[in-house]
Amino acid sequence: MIWYLLHCQKQNEWKVLEGLRSKLSKTALKTAFVFTYDRMRRFEGEWHLERRLMFPDYVFLETGDERALTKELMHEEMSLLHVKENEKMFLTSLCGEAHHLGMSKGIIQNGATCITEGPLRGMEERISRIDRHKRLARLATPGRMASGSILAGLEIIEKS
Repeated sequence: MIWYLLHCQKQNEWKVLEGLRSKLSKTALKTAFVFTYDRMRRFEGEWHLERRLMFPDYVFLETGDERALTKELMHEEMSLLHVKENEKMFLTSLCGEAHHLGMSKGIIQNGATCITEGPLRGMEERISRIDRHKRLARLATPGRMASGSILAGLEIIEKS
């Protein structure tokens, strides 16, 4: 299966997603989806779990028939970007079939980050920045995706 990235207007990702699913044939489009991640956000004096879009302004398309997909989208004046195999494998290993990245927890020992639970476990070398206040980590991605990084929820529970 081949993945493509389709740019859409901000705040319209879900509308575009449903439109593509209803307009395109099963031959052209196996599935359309967005990637999401969990993060913690503090409001009203408490921490709340919040689901956010990992790639705002983008919808992913999966097809087995490249020609059919481009032919059916030609009339929509939409441009597609091919998702490379290493990018696809990275996102699948991180988010799974649900296309969702859950929260992770970790500790910092002697300046080194160690993820103790969650999907970021074993991916410590990809973490380029941690914002402990916002409970977020910035991860380096392969290729050209999202300017080379994505956000992921990470709660550091101990620092020594």
